[in-house]
Formats: sequence, C-alpha cells, structure tokens
Amino acid sequence: MIRKPVVDGQFYPQKKEEIDDFIQKFSLQTSSQINAKGVILPHAGYIYSGRVAIETLAKVIPKKKVIILGPNHTGLGNNFSLWPKGSWKIPSGQIQIDEKLAETILSKGDLIKEDYLAHKQEHSIEVQLPIINYFFSEFKFVPICCRQADITIYREIATQIFESIKEVKTDILLIASTDLTHYEADQVARKKDRLVMEAIIDLDEEELLQRVKNKNITMCGEAPVAIVIACLKKMGARKSQTILYQTSADTSGNSESVVGYGGMVIN
Repeated sequence: MIRKPVVDGQFYPQKKEEIDDFIQKFSLQTSSQINAKGVILPHAGYIYSGRVAIETLAKVIPKKKVIILGPNHTGLGNNFSLWPKGSWKIPSGQIQIDEKLAETILSKGDLIKEDYLAHKQEHSIEVQLPIINYFFSEFKFVPICCRQADITIYREIATQIFESIKEVKTDILLIASTDLTHYEADQVARKKDRLVMEAIIDLDEEELLQRVKNKNITMCGEAPVAIVIACLKKMGARKSQTILYQTSADTSGNSESVVGYGGMVIN
C-alpha cells in the first residue's frame, strides 16, 4: 500500500528541487557527525521548524533503518498505530517501509497495532521524511503514531520496540517527532521548553511527563519522546544534547504567540 502525502504544498514544497534548495540553505558542512541512537525533531511547516530539523539531522551519521514515532493529532485509529507494509510517497519518490522490522515489532506485544487509518491524515511523520531522505538517501523506516497514555504504557511500548531491535540486530535510529510549547508568548515558551529539554538531556522520561503536566506545557509529542527515551536507555544511551532550539518568532517576528521547536541528538 502506498501512502500519499497530505501536507505537501502546505508544510513543505511539492517539488524535490525546492526542498533541496531549502535544505541546502541551512545544511552546514560538518566534519564531526554523531553516531546517534535517537533524535528529537520538530514537525511544523519548514518555514518555521525546517532549520531546526535540518541542522540536527546534518549532525547525524546516516542509518539504513529508522523508526519514527509521532503524535496523533487527528484522533483517528488505534492508540499506538504502526503502518506495516508498502511505502510512503514524497516529492523525490517513495520511502519503503521496513516490513520485516515492522512485523517483528508487532509480534513482540499487543499495545502497538497494525493500523493505517491513524496515519492517513497525520502530518507529524510525513513532514520529516523529505529531510531524512536528503541526508540518509537509502533507508527504510517504520512509522508509529502515538496517542497520550501513562508512563507504564510508554515503558511497555519502549520494551516492545527494544525487543524487536535486539532481534533484528541492526543499527537503527529512533526518531521522536514533536513540537514544543504552542501559542504562548516567546519568553514564556522558551522558559517552558527549557524545562522539557533539560529532562530530555537527563534522559528522564518520568521527569519530562511531570514537568509537562505540572507546568502545563503544551508539547504535542510527549508520548513519542517518552517512549523513545525509555527505549534508548535500554539500548545503552548515555548522552543527550541540543543541536538547535528556535521558536516561530525567529521566522515570523511575532513574539506574542509562538510555537517552540527543539532538535536534539541522543547517543
């Protein structure tokens, strides 16, 4: 089954050449790339969050297999939905699903379900694929769309993914898709987002969730991020760093109501 894009021409250009030109504006030459286990990336329109995603992925050594977890904005489908077969279309072609890895993940537990509906109108994974494709060229991926739950469920999901990675025995990159604070003043958003990123740097998914709740932080991808942190710790991750943080005010100039975007690498 081929998934067709739903936000091309809105969140990102419809033509490969225009995407490449945009990426090249912010793709800095770097001699020291990171052998990352995980990455945190934003998923807004490229004009707002593209630079964060681009500069972050430019720092990462490309992998052949990628698992991307994104939030469910639409409310459609299962709580934790995996698109298991076929490919996703992007302006430069099609990105193949890693069907073997997808099948393995589904076999390791019953919380992640085979489900296409949750993905059909969801943008949080789609917008990242053209940028990943630019830097990684040849790769296969598994997309998982996540709703909010409690920390026990997140850790069970992390275990299900980790057991799959162990069985496949291949170097895999985990990506959590999230934007940070939504529609608050720039100074407020930066303060709240600093709390989120500090918890990620500490690789502490429990503290992350507590801060989101207690400080009323409106990040949309707390589920993907918490799951990825819990899984990466099982994979031996020890270090997390922020590559770039911006708010929409950096592009729009409007500091009264912004969205925050953080790009982070975990290894």
